[in-house]
Amino acid sequence: MDEGDLWRRYRENQDQAAWEKLVELYAPLVKHVAARLRLVLPAHVEFEDLVSSGVFGLLAAIERFQPERGIKFETFATPRIRGAILDSLRAADWAPRSLRQQERRLSQAYGRLERRLGRPATAREVCEELGVTLQELRALEREVSQAVLLSLDAALKGPEEGEEITLGARIASEYGDPVLALEQEEKKRLLAAAIRELPEKEKLVIALYYYEDLNIKEIAQVLKVTESRVSQLHTRALLRLRGKLGRYQEELELAERTQNTGL
Repeated sequence: MDEGDLWRRYRENQDQAAWEKLVELYAPLVKHVAARLRLVLPAHVEFEDLVSSGVFGLLAAIERFQPERGIKFETFATPRIRGAILDSLRAADWAPRSLRQQERRLSQAYGRLERRLGRPATAREVCEELGVTLQELRALEREVSQAVLLSLDAALKGPEEGEEITLGARIASEYGDPVLALEQEEKKRLLAAAIRELPEKEKLVIALYYYEDLNIKEIAQVLKVTESRVSQLHTRALLRLRGKLGRYQEELELAERTQNTGL
């Protein structure tokens, strides 16, 4: 029985055997998503825990998927699996408050500088802004690399449970509510604009990791640099994006408050 038959049997008749076959068929996708996230998470986070959380995203995706839309299931399911894993990490709250404060401090510094300069800030400019040495900046970036990953995804979380707008901006579903649809399109537009403004090497790392589905080791081979350098570029890109998107959010909230006051 092919994939299309399985979906028809499940969607039309809620066939339990078809559902089990679909779960078995797409289970490797959960491991794939978990393995990619594992590369940028702390060593104490267990791979099997990520997989267990990702399964809930897979099950939700199977329940919501509509084959008639002509979208590949993998495209539809991947952000939901990733969202379920990240939700479980946030719920565990493994990152101490001090780490989250450091992440906000860094991302806000990038945001302030780049708004003032009108271009990507250099590491030395960030050091001057924060009053730290280059060595201290690199140590800070290493410490917050996981926290910024989670906080960025939280900031871009979509309207449905387990839904998120990924850096790839690969939203497969279409929202029935036109207002929600407009909001999601605006978020994707802002995110795309923020990515375009990244320095070239950081933009390339983002493209290879989130669009081309390469892992850290593979990106290092492509760029002919060390894996630690790729991780550094990845973290700085996320910090810049976090800073830009935080600024956009503040501007939107200010505009909304102004409009409400005017009313």
